[in-house]
Amino acid sequence: MVERVRASAGPVFFAAVMIALGIQGLIQGDFTAVWQPVPKGVPGREALAYLCASVAFGCGIGLLFRRTAALAARVLLTSLVVWFLLWRVRALFLEPLVESTWSCGETLAMIAAAWVLATFAAGERGVRIARALYGLALVPFGYAHFAYIQHTADMVPRWLPWHLGWAYFTGVTFLAAGVAIVFGVLAQLAAILSALQMGLFGLLVWAPIVAARHLNAFQQGEVASTLALTAAGWVVADSYRGLPRSG
Repeated sequence: MVERVRASAGPVFFAAVMIALGIQGLIQGDFTAVWQPVPKGVPGREALAYLCASVAFGCGIGLLFRRTAALAARVLLTSLVVWFLLWRVRALFLEPLVESTWSCGETLAMIAAAWVLATFAAGERGVRIARALYGLALVPFGYAHFAYIQHTADMVPRWLPWHLGWAYFTGVTFLAAGVAIVFGVLAQLAAILSALQMGLFGLLVWAPIVAARHLNAFQQGEVASTLALTAAGWVVADSYRGLPRSG
């Protein structure tokens, strides 16, 4: 069953995104989407950035091969959990609510994907925890849409009508998907649609900007974040197809 999940498109895309983030981090010598934000005054910040990039790159490569996939997933999972405890929990008490909860949600989504790949052999119980974490990760995304509703509406493509309506709709769907996954109500459908929604956001919002080569540093980070979250959601959605049936 582990092979079925890892052979599907979601984990391959997830691995490719991790490799790309690793390369980006190694070239820039700074933290990329999965690891940001990190305070500027942290001792050894540059070395830590290279370490995170190396973990992302090495684990991404490892996920592509059957013999190393389980180990790579566990190393990535451990790294993300440590990162969450070091920076994300701390940020909840120091950063504004939207920024801190968004960072927590982003890291939780990546943890959930790595957890699926690392614990799938343990059966349904281990993966249920990963799914619940992913469901919790979606809640801050929905909340952020309402907290910055006008900014969200401004990002809706111009050719679509009712920009404000789409902003509210996507916020509601993130919240609804999170609740559905946590409580196991139409959870598979919710996971699939959440990954699809993030993928469509990248396609409709960021792809035209990338094609026009108008990306600033902030937008580059947002593109990377969208790809990472789409990949994580895809892995979680794939987990519903590959689990053994009871009995």
